Amino acid sequence: MSDTKDLRVTVAIDFGTTFSGFAYANNINPDITVHDSWFGLNNSRKIIPKTNTVIQYGSGWKLVNWGFPALAQDPGSRRKKKHVNTDCKTVELFKLHLADIPDYQKPGLPYGLDYRKAIRDFLAEMKPLIQETLNRRWPPAIKLSQVRFVFSVPAEWKPHIIGILQDCIYDAGYLEKRHSNHNLEFTTEPEAAALYCMKKSGEYKLDVGDTFLIVDCGGGTVDLTMRTLVEGDCISEDTERTGDLCGSTYVDKNFRAFLEKKLGKSALMNLQNKHYEQYQYMIHEFFCPYIKFLFNGDQAEFKIIELDIEKWCPALIDYVSQEIKEEMEEEDWLIEILFQDVFEMFHPVVENILTLINNQLNSSRKKCSAMFMVGGFAESPYLIKMIEERFSGRVPLIAVPQNPITAILRGAVMYGLNKKAVKHRKLTMNYGVEVFPKWIQDVDPKARKTENGRIAKFSCLAKRGRIVTPDEVCSDVYYPVYPDQTAILFKVFATSKPNQRFCDKSDKTGMEEVGKLRIKLPDIHLGIDRPVEFGLKFGELLITATARNKTNGESYSAEFNYVSAFEAATSCN
Repeated sequence: MSDTKDLRVTVAIDFGTTFSGFAYANNINPDITVHDSWFGLNNSRKIIPKTNTVIQYGSGWKLVNWGFPALAQDPGSRRKKKHVNTDCKTVELFKLHLADIPDYQKPGLPYGLDYRKAIRDFLAEMKPLIQETLNRRWPPAIKLSQVRFVFSVPAEWKPHIIGILQDCIYDAGYLEKRHSNHNLEFTTEPEAAALYCMKKSGEYKLDVGDTFLIVDCGGGTVDLTMRTLVEGDCISEDTERTGDLCGSTYVDKNFRAFLEKKLGKSALMNLQNKHYEQYQYMIHEFFCPYIKFLFNGDQAEFKIIELDIEKWCPALIDYVSQEIKEEMEEEDWLIEILFQDVFEMFHPVVENILTLINNQLNSSRKKCSAMFMVGGFAESPYLIKMIEERFSGRVPLIAVPQNPITAILRGAVMYGLNKKAVKHRKLTMNYGVEVFPKWIQDVDPKARKTENGRIAKFSCLAKRGRIVTPDEVCSDVYYPVYPDQTAILFKVFATSKPNQRFCDKSDKTGMEEVGKLRIKLPDIHLGIDRPVEFGLKFGELLITATARNKTNGESYSAEFNYVSAFEAATSCN
């Protein structure tokens, strides 16, 4: 069986909402390289740090393209082609289906396509490129089992969501086993960014004891974490990491709402459903470069922008009402976009980000010495301007560090090379196990009393807000319910809500089952006097469960895969 001694290379993968990429380093000589040569159109290469998180399917869900080549071409050039594959379906933003939001708020997918398949297929297409890159750099061939993979995930993801991604990673062919892999790690996106910024702290004259805020502004999520520099090139978590769905794609969404007011909601719906490639082309080739990337909120500098429907999305013309068509023909199918229009696209999204920052600053007792903006949206002139206006009086240094787009990738590699750089983490959920004590009259609900006079309860091992070290175990001692019991099944649950007594899964309790661990209980002649110490270790996002039979010293441990039971590794002491 492989172990960490066999690992030769660390590869970080930033699977983003709008853009994805990978970076790598040799474990012996850890110079970090960000892969920057991606497939373009017609087998060309584009020198960019990430490719688009887009996938294109043909008939029968056969994969046609992924990344940048899956983006649509100029609608004009498409009309000139005699043979256009109308069966092709281009899919993006599928990562948002992992977000903990109602289904109606998630972006639509083509009928019959499961978001897990899209994630799995995208990651599977990236895998050969990673292998080719590593083998060219360090021949002979490097096996995937010799690669430590580090995936960065949004701060607000709950354990079961990470479990879904873990299954997709396995199905995409990165891992030898579905569970308990020695070469898979997870870190949060703001934590990875914090590690990267820690290495840049000297440029900003930050010292040990200084606290800084990371604001990771991506395409889908904006994630924040407050960290403190500690001795030995390490960081500790000062507040609960937070995040929300207010990334740059929500500005795109507001642009669509603007067009719906001009051309009708049904017209935009038909465009997206029947000509998604044109809708996508308009967003990526018109809205982003001409509006989103340039807007700085200065009305005096702003010049009216014209959107030429015939040029950017001619298919729209077929779906507008007769009344709108007549009006647009008089305007030569040109739509004027004014300052107030663009301001309204940005304002609600930016206000959400400002609220997140304010809440983070208020939640820390320490003075924030610096704020670092990373991620693609961090380069928005308007966002930076608003953050500086709102917080320059509270935070002396607000900066966009070098390479903000790849900060997470670089930091995730750093985490894989040295996990001890994260000195402390702050728990964002309450963790515990299901136990079965005796039901107590006038204390416990009568409806919950079992036939054998017991009651199922939640026994909390670690409370939300607790600061833990990587090697710290949060534990308690438990006993079998029955004297002839030959095993104990520990079911681990987590919830962000306080003071929960029971393990019922509901919106009210917020309970999610994290995993299970079964241990053997020999020596039945001792009856119920067979104590077992059960604990959880939170040094990594993959939680480690441990159990020790205090009677015979037999120990069990395993990493939770978050969604199902696993086999426990056993060692006798």
